[in-house]
Amino acid sequence: MEVHATPPLNTIPSIHRPGVVTDYKQPSEITEQEQQQIQQLTARDRVVRSHEAAHIAAGGSIIRGSADFSFQRGPDGVQYAVGGEVNIDTSKVEGDPQATLQKAIQIQAAALAPAQPSSQDRSIAAQAAQLAVEARAEITQQRNVDNREQQISLSTAASTPRQQAGELLDVLV
Repeated sequence: MEVHATPPLNTIPSIHRPGVVTDYKQPSEITEQEQQQIQQLTARDRVVRSHEAAHIAAGGSIIRGSADFSFQRGPDGVQYAVGGEVNIDTSKVEGDPQATLQKAIQIQAAALAPAQPSSQDRSIAAQAAQLAVEARAEITQQRNVDNREQQISLSTAASTPRQQAGELLDVLV
């Protein structure tokens, strides 16, 4: 599963082509409107990078790789991050519901770590909550089976000496 930052603010990411130099303005040629656009892009870049860094910091070992960003080139020629995503391993731990439960808790923490989780973040957190419910149910089921086996074992151990004693009495009579 992937966790995505909120979508870009009315932007179309530019396509970066290595070796292709595009025209951009020198700082002295930038208009006031373009300067405002640069400020908005700078703020957006900061928010996006912070958002993805929060996922990574909270996710730890369940994060797969680094953050991927989509960029938009500003009028100054600088690439600004306008969207991003972090890959989180949301699979269950086969055969270990306790480990699955711990992982689900960590997935939720990673998904909801940013100050303003996106709808995708909240969706991943909800999926992790469901994974936790399933893991808890499996843990309870295993405990019930273990308890029954223990009761049967205790019952068998308690009845075995009586049966043997009864057999001895039958022989003695």
